[in-house]
Amino acid sequence: MKKILFIELALTALLAAACASGSSSGAVAATLESAPADYAGKTNPLGADAAAAGAAVFKANCASCHGESGHGDGPAGQALDPKPVNLAELQKTAGDDFLFWRVSTGVPGTSMVGWKGVLTEEQLWQVVAYIRTLK
Repeated sequence: MKKILFIELALTALLAAACASGSSSGAVAATLESAPADYAGKTNPLGADAAAAGAAVFKANCASCHGESGHGDGPAGQALDPKPVNLAELQKTAGDDFLFWRVSTGVPGTSMVGWKGVLTEEQLWQVVAYIRTLK
């Protein structure tokens, strides 16, 4: 009887761990790394109205992976490992410098490409402004 109870507890723990890791699609790390010196301390020079233009840039370039609402649930992102980050959650803890850095240079070891050189600096900041509106 004890052996069966132990096995059931072990399976329950294993299932809970699997569900927790599986539900982290687009999860945000508890501690963000600091932006490098070239980006550290940067703040968005554009006003809040830049978010409207950023929405169009985001839809054209980011939504396929990050999803229309930035939750990391876009159709192209489903096949990626690791999954795209949930930008609605990330923006709550990340500074403008971090967001601008990651959108500009990408994230090594992931499918997140850098958009610097593809998008203008103004478009990059517009995307940051849009990310700030995500919920």
